[in-house]
Amino acid sequence: MKSIQIFLTIGLLFSALFSQAQRNGHSAESGVKEEQRYVHAHGMPYKGKILMVASSPAVSKQTGWPIGFWAAELTHPLHVFQEAGYEVELASTEGGEIKMDVYSDPTHESGYAAHDVITLGYMQQGWFSEMLANTRKLAEVNPDDYDAIFLVGGQAPMYTFRGNRDLAKLFAGFYESGKPSAAVCHSTTLLLEAEGSDGELIVKGKTWTGFANSEEDYADQAVGQKIQPYRIEDEARKISGTTFKVADAFSSYAIADGNLITGQQQNSGAAAARMAVQQLSRQ
Repeated sequence: MKSIQIFLTIGLLFSALFSQAQRNGHSAESGVKEEQRYVHAHGMPYKGKILMVASSPAVSKQTGWPIGFWAAELTHPLHVFQEAGYEVELASTEGGEIKMDVYSDPTHESGYAAHDVITLGYMQQGWFSEMLANTRKLAEVNPDDYDAIFLVGGQAPMYTFRGNRDLAKLFAGFYESGKPSAAVCHSTTLLLEAEGSDGELIVKGKTWTGFANSEEDYADQAVGQKIQPYRIEDEARKISGTTFKVADAFSSYAIADGNLITGQQQNSGAAAARMAVQQLSRQ
């Protein structure tokens, strides 16, 4: 038991140090919930509530793998929001339990995400496991309850976000109300089709980013086959009147164009979250 406590303490310490390093890096009552207790443990007063949306579990038609959300794209922004004093509620495309992509699990035998001490720290928290096991359905979400929206990426959004009218309407509602509206990595697939109330694409006249072709190349080569059914960068560049930009593969890169905030991949989630926090601080 003592060894577990020591491990957790070390994990959370590394989490805090990692968060501080990211800030210096590249980036354009008795009934209170446990999440809120975690917020106040960071010494910040409660400032509001942010909605994060992840994909429900799915199966890849390309690989046959079970797929879900990418862990760091949830935990790293979550860490930023909680440190800033925001409570986070989690919704998913179908509600209920959600699953992380296995290669994003820092305890997975591949070791691909073994360096992700932030996720590892959260995985030791009972409230975090409960959060993943009981997400809200989109229909249960009242946008008026939240100050911002943040879409979590992963492999599953390529199937569950693309063409999802309910999610597109929810995101557009946040965006048109002037609230920070963020999407990272493969969750930006929603922006390929999401329209505002005027019938125009949200990204019209905007500069934004998402998972790059160079990163898809790396992933395909690593597993020896095509992983995704289409590529966000290819599809984005077919859209007229918008500017899609990417940085070096797997670098931290996020863009805020007005209150539309996008991040390139899993290393960009914290940067995108900080942009949202900065915008909220000015409101």
